[in-house]
Amino acid sequence: MSDAVPLDLEAYDRALPRKRMAAGVLFLDAGGRVLLVDPVYKETWDIPGGVVDADEAPGQAAVREVREELGLTLPLGPLLVVDWIPPSAGSSISVASEGLMMVFDGGILAADRVAAIVLQRAELRGWAFVGADQLHEFLHDRLTRRIRAALRARHAGTALYLENGFESGPA
Repeated sequence: MSDAVPLDLEAYDRALPRKRMAAGVLFLDAGGRVLLVDPVYKETWDIPGGVVDADEAPGQAAVREVREELGLTLPLGPLLVVDWIPPSAGSSISVASEGLMMVFDGGILAADRVAAIVLQRAELRGWAFVGADQLHEFLHDRLTRRIRAALRARHAGTALYLENGFESGPA
């Protein structure tokens, strides 16, 4: 018999760090422009998506957010980007906790899908397709880097790991 004290797995789990998570979807039009949305609750634009709820998978959150924000129920393509975001209190985008942001491939939205967009006015002021060279006019720098990385990943048929919007390997 062992004298080892049994591990209280529930207590161990409760003591582990928690991270914010969000999931977004990269949609393109036939010309390769990115679908951006204009949220009412912040100054800069974003891609469709949002916070992953408790006990919800990131892919499920992305599908739910697209349905809620745009009125579209669409299947997701592959994961394109995972971006670790450090706490950034005091910066222009002040967030006190770290997080993981994921971007999934939504593919090319055909004209009939675009015509079917119905904005949830409580969350969004509008939407637009924007060229990759204009993203910085709508998005903060980190999100611009993340979306451009997602475009590269989509083109290469791969997924990328980012840290604060920059491609990075393990230290």
